[in-house]
Amino acid sequence: MSATVGLPQGMLYHRYGLLWRTFFQELGIETVRSGQTTKEIMDRGAALCVDEACLSAKIFLGHVDALVGRCTYILVPRVSSFGHKRMMCTRFEAMPDIVRNVFRDRGQQFLHYDLDVNQHHDEPDAFLALGTALGCTKKAAKKAYAAAKKEERRRYKERVAAEEALYKKEGMKILIAAHSYVIEDPYLGRPVLDILKGLGAIPIRADLTDREAAVKRSAELSPTIKWEMNREILGGLAAHWDQVDGIVLLSAFPCGPDSMVNEIILHQIRDVPILNLTLDAQSGTAGVETRLESFVDIIHFKEGTL
Repeated sequence: MSATVGLPQGMLYHRYGLLWRTFFQELGIETVRSGQTTKEIMDRGAALCVDEACLSAKIFLGHVDALVGRCTYILVPRVSSFGHKRMMCTRFEAMPDIVRNVFRDRGQQFLHYDLDVNQHHDEPDAFLALGTALGCTKKAAKKAYAAAKKEERRRYKERVAAEEALYKKEGMKILIAAHSYVIEDPYLGRPVLDILKGLGAIPIRADLTDREAAVKRSAELSPTIKWEMNREILGGLAAHWDQVDGIVLLSAFPCGPDSMVNEIILHQIRDVPILNLTLDAQSGTAGVETRLESFVDIIHFKEGTL
């Protein structure tokens, strides 16, 4: 096939990127990625987005803009729910419509699939529809999805095991409560990990955990939170907060679900120092570094090692 599919490297790419790439590879469809986040991408996305949108959404639009004209289609999925009380933030449901309207005069074609278990649209059906929309047979689409899902599960299991091993290491351990699209973004959250490592701490991600088990365990901190990814993070915290020396709540401004969930965490977990760190477009690494240095000093003081 001569069609190429563009993959914006923001938001859900950090959750599904391997699944998408493998799926299209199995179908013989070339993919093009937007590249890592830069200040230029962030600024361009902010100019295309309403001021009230969260920084992650602005960055995502910047990644879409970086792909316009470079590929036949740009993939922007609609991901709404994984079942009863297992919802996604509305931005993931609305993003295909937002993108089509923002770029309506650019002559770019967009591709999407619907994942909404509450409306009986599960992931296998979504990828079957995606493959057939690209002209593939149902058999080929099913086979490609099966191979992609197998590879995704294998790799995710490896990542979770590597993260779990960090709890057994000697040294100051700091649990990071953040969405993958925040903590993995090289311009947004990854510098936080690098700073903590430079301060001699061991950062561990709460979101890299057994997802199904975490969703169930999240009720230990809050039985009413409905956002799927926040429940996964809560479950990761519930399982491990008593094994670490500190917790960093890392969010992109102004994330509505995080603002509520982080308040719950601050009220529910009392015995561990917690830093609530919100990143925005004006945040400089110097300010973030100063706050993290102070937080590490607080932990040293608490433990009598300062």
